[in-house]
Amino acid sequence: MSKKLDTRAIGLDVGLSFVRWLTGAENLHYGLWTGLDVTAANLRVAQEAYTQKLFAMLPDRPGLRILDIGGGAGETARKLIALGHSVDIVVPSSFLAGRCRETAPGATVHEMMFEDFQGAAPFDVCLFSESFQYIPLHKALGKSAEMLAPGGAIVIADCFRTDAYQGRKVTGPKPGGGHKLVKFREAAEAMELAIDHEEDITEAVAPSIDLEQALFNVFGHGITRIDEELQAKKPAARWMLTRVLRLAMSAPKRAALMDRLTGAERTSEEFLTYNRYMMLRLCPVRRV
Repeated sequence: MSKKLDTRAIGLDVGLSFVRWLTGAENLHYGLWTGLDVTAANLRVAQEAYTQKLFAMLPDRPGLRILDIGGGAGETARKLIALGHSVDIVVPSSFLAGRCRETAPGATVHEMMFEDFQGAAPFDVCLFSESFQYIPLHKALGKSAEMLAPGGAIVIADCFRTDAYQGRKVTGPKPGGGHKLVKFREAAEAMELAIDHEEDITEAVAPSIDLEQALFNVFGHGITRIDEELQAKKPAARWMLTRVLRLAMSAPKRAALMDRLTGAERTSEEFLTYNRYMMLRLCPVRRV
């Protein structure tokens, strides 16, 4: 019985390997580009600046117990542990869970959806670093609020959609993502979660989109040139490779991949139109 090709795991593996080769770290998050030229050489500096700003959102006390929700490859957890905090990571991907265990061996890794997490609360911080958008809004806020220790906080760094985005069917595929910002504010107020601190860093992170697309275009150029050579000189081999690709990926996925590799529609300008990138700290309202 044939098994379905796990293109997501392959993509994550290749992406992490490339970023590790380029920067020396396995960060797939946005960079903070204030005062920096938007070049691949500055990617690590931009990502480190982002991480420092994120850590400044944490409560200012030592030895925090942190739940890193959607912890990526474990780079953030590794740095938090080095600062003296204890970290539990919740991540649904078996591939990323393995990377977390290797990158942050001091963390406790839970390989599951956050919705299914039943770990030992309470936590001083529930941290969503570019993971909040992948969890249903009310579940993300409600469950994390229930798991907070007294004086604890929910820290979110992620994209939120503006009112300009009317859904994929209407607006089309656009860079960014996330919950509608207005809906998030309504949900936080309804759940009696006060926004203790917020900062809009959209303009500072938006150039990450241009750099990402430029890197994809480099790969796309290489693939296009190889395809042209095969078509001209090795048509039988090209037919075979095309056949394998069609068996491995559906037509819509192939089309989407080629759009990413050769297109120029994903820009920082579009990102600014359809997204707000927010850093937020929320705390339960204290009743007297």
